[in-house]
Amino acid sequence: METLRSPNATIRVEVAPGELLDKWTILKIKSERIRAEGKLRNVLAEFDVVDDTRRRAINATPGLDELIQELKGINEQLWDIENAIRACESRQDFGAEFIALARSVYQTNDRRSLVKRQINDLLGSAFKEEKDYHRP
Repeated sequence: METLRSPNATIRVEVAPGELLDKWTILKIKSERIRAEGKLRNVLAEFDVVDDTRRRAINATPGLDELIQELKGINEQLWDIENAIRACESRQDFGAEFIALARSVYQTNDRRSLVKRQINDLLGSAFKEEKDYHRP
């Protein structure tokens, strides 16, 4: 059975606070770094919705602001790493720098996951950030 969707449709789902704040920090970074008017308009529209949810759903808690800033810093690092990887790829340079950058993606994402879990624990979330990777 085919489902028709409105082009204006959004999906609402319960998420852990760490996931919401991760999305919030990513949209905040995009709002600071994207200059193209149309793209920025889209980012700001989504940011407003996520920010409204954040303000209504998450109470001020000692230690939370520091974790949010840490999460934003990690997401800024990921943005910069991805840009550097794309620059290497555009030069067809897949040497030591590319390999180091590629490895730093998962290492940085591991730190990101940890901070999201710390946020969830701090706020008493029933949802926990879990990762499981093959370890040789």
